[in-house]
Amino acid sequence: MEKPSLILLITIACWLLGLPSAFAQEKISLAGEWQLQLDPNDKGLMADWWKPNHNFNDRVKLPGSLTTNGKGNAVTLATPWMGEIIDSSYFFADRYRKYRQDPIKIPFWLKPDKYYAGPAWYKREIELPADWAKKRITLNLERCHWKTMVYVNGQFCGTRNSLVAPHQFDLSKQLKPGKNTIIIRVDNSYIVNVGNNAHSVADHTQTNWNGLIGDLSFNVGELTYLEDVQIHPKLSTSSIEVAVSLHQPRRQSFKGSLILQAKSNTGEITTYPQLKVLVNFSDEITEQTATYAIPNAQLWDEFAPNLYELTARLVDEQGQEVSAKKVPFGIREITTTGTRLAINGRPIFLRGDVDCAAFPLTGYPPTTEGPWEKIMKTAKEYGLNHLRFHSWCPPEAAFAVADRLGMYLHIESPLWANQVSGVGTGGVVDDFIYDESERIIKQYGNHPSFCLMAYGNEPGGANQNDFLGRWVDHFKQKDARRLYTSGAGWPTIPENQFHDAPNARIQRWGEGLNSIINIGIPRTDFDWRDITKKAGSIPYVSHEIGQWCAYPNFKEIPKYTGVLKPTNFEIFRDMLNESGMGDQANDFLNSSGRLQTLCYKADIEAALRTPGFAGFQLLGLHDFPGQGTALVGALDVFGESKGYTTPEEYRTFSNPTVLLARMEKLIYQNNETVQAALEIAHFGTEELKNQTIDWQLLNTAGKVVQRGSFTKDKIAIDNCQTVGTAQIPLSGFKKPEMLTLKVAFEGTEQAANPVTNSWNIWVYPANVNPDVAVGKAVVTNSLTSEVVKQLENGANVLLLPYGHVKRGKGAEVAIGFSSIFWNTSYTNNQPPHTLGLVCDPKHPLFATFPTEMSSNYQWHDIVMHSQTIILNDFQKSLRPLIQPIDDWFESRRLSLAFEAKVGRGKLMVCSVDLDTDIDDRPSARQLKYSLLNYMNSKKFNPVEEVTLDKIEQLFQKESTLDQLTKK
Repeated sequence: MEKPSLILLITIACWLLGLPSAFAQEKISLAGEWQLQLDPNDKGLMADWWKPNHNFNDRVKLPGSLTTNGKGNAVTLATPWMGEIIDSSYFFADRYRKYRQDPIKIPFWLKPDKYYAGPAWYKREIELPADWAKKRITLNLERCHWKTMVYVNGQFCGTRNSLVAPHQFDLSKQLKPGKNTIIIRVDNSYIVNVGNNAHSVADHTQTNWNGLIGDLSFNVGELTYLEDVQIHPKLSTSSIEVAVSLHQPRRQSFKGSLILQAKSNTGEITTYPQLKVLVNFSDEITEQTATYAIPNAQLWDEFAPNLYELTARLVDEQGQEVSAKKVPFGIREITTTGTRLAINGRPIFLRGDVDCAAFPLTGYPPTTEGPWEKIMKTAKEYGLNHLRFHSWCPPEAAFAVADRLGMYLHIESPLWANQVSGVGTGGVVDDFIYDESERIIKQYGNHPSFCLMAYGNEPGGANQNDFLGRWVDHFKQKDARRLYTSGAGWPTIPENQFHDAPNARIQRWGEGLNSIINIGIPRTDFDWRDITKKAGSIPYVSHEIGQWCAYPNFKEIPKYTGVLKPTNFEIFRDMLNESGMGDQANDFLNSSGRLQTLCYKADIEAALRTPGFAGFQLLGLHDFPGQGTALVGALDVFGESKGYTTPEEYRTFSNPTVLLARMEKLIYQNNETVQAALEIAHFGTEELKNQTIDWQLLNTAGKVVQRGSFTKDKIAIDNCQTVGTAQIPLSGFKKPEMLTLKVAFEGTEQAANPVTNSWNIWVYPANVNPDVAVGKAVVTNSLTSEVVKQLENGANVLLLPYGHVKRGKGAEVAIGFSSIFWNTSYTNNQPPHTLGLVCDPKHPLFATFPTEMSSNYQWHDIVMHSQTIILNDFQKSLRPLIQPIDDWFESRRLSLAFEAKVGRGKLMVCSVDLDTDIDDRPSARQLKYSLLNYMNSKKFNPVEEVTLDKIEQLFQKESTLDQLTKK
């Protein structure tokens, strides 16, 4: 048995003798079992539930929520959700009928095990030690949802209303040594109109939970104390300015000293000399400032997140410590230089993700560092250096991890004041914005990771510009440790220190099929300079770029072991199975995921090609579970890979140093020459010198078919730095091929983080004439009586019905090259309605049309000149050869090409325009050539039999059978 320590023996002796101890308890945790009573009718205040003798009828464990404790009501059709449901069809459509039966399933977000909105009362008895008498005792409730009222021994102690900072109460007058009863009323009703979609409160993501999480404790100290310490780095003088708030009881005076001492917490520990400042104050609240020198300060940024800790001690004239605080900080300045953001004077480029508070296991954010470390390390693995917190503010642990890892954080007060709310009305909402913003800055302002701030997301209100302009000016003057913008998304007003704006992206809200990714031709030479010029000298960060969907990953369903269940995924899986395509789920996921990755690459590279650009914020790296279900991430809602891309792939186009190629097109004929203007975007720690940039053209076997290199004497910290133009003649390619242009810094390919990037290009023979391949096939745009006779007599018929597909049979499906934007449920069915294509690249149809299983740019022209055909009325065994992946809310079996036996004949139906301007559309021309070659081969032997009348029902014309009858 080990001997008891001296400290333990002294502590026990002091306790037994009733003597004061240097090791007296300073904190009592309130974690554990509490009594509970729900108050759905809000009668508890009038019924005196705050009195200690009132009996509570249930029990919960805190920290936690009602839902994590299994408390609340079953979810029903009448559940009063917090959050906008755009598509109301769930409540009346036949396809959802069975999901409206108890227990219901919902498609628009994850379903909580229980739901409760309203007041809930939590009660506990606590024993306080005798030596806490005549001390300052505070109650700390780290994160509450939402409004709290506290009663101690039947006395009302105050109320707090914050979604961003701890709820703290001074209970010195109400608590006494011995047994005390504490009762906390928590109300998660809609207290302030922050916007019912704000991620601080909505069921879309973290849920409208009721409870208390994080640190729950009583803390003891002296009545005279350090209330707050704020640290303002001054790089020009290698020092920090320390602002201290001192508190004491009324009608008292204090003389003593404020002692400051800093130490480094990164690398070799260095302790700096003490600074002693004499203090003499008689007011209740006194502000004191001091300048503390830190010679040879190690600066904080994404590459070197050097951290310090300041100890501030208040001592009396006898040298006895009265109060102390330890405050972590970093030494950095964020400023603007031209249209760039700069850390410590060096330009940076924000590569960010948007965090929308999705935590499916708990339904509320983590308050410990482990989960945040996983989130932020994963973001860095994918080449990101920045996180934006959309209409919410994370707990302390998130800032601490970001400080350690070097992540730049954009924080918002908890509002999305739009739709049902607005700013600038002079009412409660405006006051709440200021109050919450002040609380955020006071609570988290010392963290070097806290670099950017906005009022919240996408505001509404006729007077928003004036109100938010004054908000920006107020906080610029109050605290210059970060940069401020009016709102995420808008408005772009002159007061902004940076704009967070939505125009610089390849798909803007409402553009549908007219976006740059869907219209025109595939290319890599566009950028956003015309957009950013309008911003003048204010840095421009692109708002919520991406929003590209992948198909649901049904293998994810077993991960939901917490309070939220994926009934949306279960509904979508049922629909897919009912359509006879359940076995294609994984193909749909992987194919749509590859297209999603291609779209994100295009979005990010356009930003990196734009001169003077400040950065981007993705929406998102991981899925968003609400707003109809927005599966926009390479990662699932748990922050884990869905399998179709890797961090290594993402870092080729999202990293401190990225190689780029401007090409005016990606589809070529073999009588052309590729002109690839290579350039570099470099935002590393320092300039680079004497770099060799190699380029290679590879075939699908990985063989290098052409190569070259350029030498760059100096690479500055900037983008749009030209390297040279790779000129690649294609005359040597006699057959259609998919090629890869790969560029890399010489000697880095085997490094842990290589500087390399690549793009696919396609080359087709210029002299291909599809008509030569017609052979014995009958090519027609409609089933005339003559064609029908030929088909009945055993002909091979190619039917090209583009432009004639009926509504209800596919014409209403807006097919696009890109994937679905956000989702169709929340965007009023905004096009496109498809998630790319799936096909079998080994099928003989594609013998002379190189393709992968998923969409790539060679399909762009083909898809944008096509109509889908819905095959739901045919046997489930009839599978398309070229299959668009349908919206998961519909799960229609879509086709651009399918084959079937019709009587004695063989029919290929291809609803792509393979006629118009075919000589100027190399991909479409080559597909037609390959398709006809296949039809004239012995391999063209459809298995599925269909009747002619079913085929004819697909198209807008008088049926051929009717024509024959009339004759």
